[in-house]
Amino acid sequence: MKPSTGTLLLAIMFVVLAFSYCAVNPVTGKKQVALMSEAQEIAMGAESDPQIVAQFGLYPDSNLQRFINQKGMEMARISHRPNLKWTFRVLDSDVINAFAVPGGYVYFTRGILAAMNNEAQFAGVLGHEIGHVTARHSVSQQTSSMLTQLGVMAAVIANRNVAQFANELSQGAQLLMLSFSRKHESESDELGVEYSSKVGYNATYMADFFRTLQRQQQSSGHAALPEFLSTHPDPGNRFERVQQLASAYQTANGLVPEKLNIRRNEYLQVVQGIMYGENPRHGFVENGVFYHPDLKFQFATPTGWRYQNTPQQVLFSAPAGDAMCFLALAKGKTPQEAATNFAQTHKIQVASQQNTNFNGLSGLVVQGSQVQANAQGQAAGSVQLTAAFVAYNGLVYELVGASTPQVFQNYLPQFNQMQNSMRSLTNAAMLNVKPERIVLYKLPKAATLQQVLQDQKMPAQRFSELAILNGLELGDNIPAQTTIKLVRRS
Repeated sequence: MKPSTGTLLLAIMFVVLAFSYCAVNPVTGKKQVALMSEAQEIAMGAESDPQIVAQFGLYPDSNLQRFINQKGMEMARISHRPNLKWTFRVLDSDVINAFAVPGGYVYFTRGILAAMNNEAQFAGVLGHEIGHVTARHSVSQQTSSMLTQLGVMAAVIANRNVAQFANELSQGAQLLMLSFSRKHESESDELGVEYSSKVGYNATYMADFFRTLQRQQQSSGHAALPEFLSTHPDPGNRFERVQQLASAYQTANGLVPEKLNIRRNEYLQVVQGIMYGENPRHGFVENGVFYHPDLKFQFATPTGWRYQNTPQQVLFSAPAGDAMCFLALAKGKTPQEAATNFAQTHKIQVASQQNTNFNGLSGLVVQGSQVQANAQGQAAGSVQLTAAFVAYNGLVYELVGASTPQVFQNYLPQFNQMQNSMRSLTNAAMLNVKPERIVLYKLPKAATLQQVLQDQKMPAQRFSELAILNGLELGDNIPAQTTIKLVRRS
C-alpha cells in the first residue's frame, strides 16, 4: 500500500523541522524557525559573494565604492546587527536593482545609483537592504522555500532542460532574482525608514524613489518591471505607505523634516560620470547584430529574442522560452579540444561533427543531445543542440544553440545563422563606440525641464526618459543654478 501524498508531505516536513531550530529574530525579538545558524548564514554569504562578483563584475570607480562603504558602515553600526562583518559593493550592471544576501553583503548596481537624485533616496534603499539582512529575511525565505519545495527559476528561460546549459542558474543569479514576500518587504520598508532617519536623512525621499520606479514601469507600457520592483514586490501603495511611515517616525522621535538631510547636490557630484545604460565596449546589439568592440567580433542575432550580457556569457532566449543560444569562452586551446571538453562536461551524445570555416576563422560544429535523469535515475527529458567552436585571436569561443527535440528543427536555421555569421569586427564606428555617462548641467537661468533639454540638444525621443532620470516632469519650472543630470557619450 502506497502512502498518500499528504502523508509523504507530512513526513518530509517532519524531517526538515527535526533538523531546524528556533532562533530569536534580531529585529522583532521573537522566536522563528530557521534552518541555519548565524555562522551558517555568514558562510552562505561569503560563498555567494565571489559568485555574484563574477556574474556581474565590480564597477571600477574607487570614489563611488568609497562612498557606498562609508554610508553603508555608518548605517550598519546603528542597525540591529552591528557586529556583522558588513560588505558593500557596486556592481557593473545597468539593471536598476539593489539586493542583499545573508551575512551582511549588500549590493547596488550602477544602474540604480544613476537613477537616484539625492543621498536621502540612497539612504532609504540602503536601509531597506540592510533591513533584509538584519531581519534575516533571506534565511526565512530559504526556510519557506525548502519547506514548500519551491526553487528559483531563471527568468530568461522557462524550460529547465534548456536552461541548465547557461550560468543563469548559478547561485549568484539565483540570489539576485530572489523575491521576498510582501511581509518581508513591508518590514524592510519600515527598517529603511528607521535606519535612514537614525543617521540623519529625511526618509520621505525614499518614497520619492519608489515613485520614480513606478514611472519607469509606466513609461515601458507595463511591458516589464524595473528589476528592483520585480525582486521587491510592492506590499501595497508603497509611495503613500513609506511617506506615512516616515512622517510617523519623525513625529514619534521629535525629528523636524526641514532639519533632516537630503544632500541632492552632494549626491549628484558622486554619480557624475557614472556609466549609464549598457557598456557597449562589452558587447551590444544593433540592427540584428551583436558587436563586441573589445574582443573585436560580431555575429547576427535572431529577431525578437531577448538577451542578457554578463562577464561570463551572452545569453539569448526565444520569446516562447523553449530555446536559447549563448556565447561563452570555451575550455580548450583548439576547437577540437574545446568540443571534447564541452561534450564530456555536459554528457553530450554527439551525433555529428564537422570542421568548418567561419568567414576566415577556423572552427568545428557539433550536433548532439543530452538525456537528463531524475533523482531516481530515470529519463526525465532531453535537449538537442548545435555547438560551434571558433578559434579567434588565440582563444576559442563556443556559440551554442539548444532547445527541446520537438522544436529543434524549427530553431535550427536561426542557430545556424548565428554561428555562420561569426566574424572579425572591422567597422571603425563599432570598434570605437563609447558608453553613455551621466553629466551634470547647472541652469544659468530658470526654465522648464523641456526647455533645458531642447537647449542642450537632447534627442526628443529621450525627453521622457531624462525627466524620469531627474525625478522631474517636463513641464516643471526649474530655478536658476539648479543642477540636473544629462546623458552623453564619452
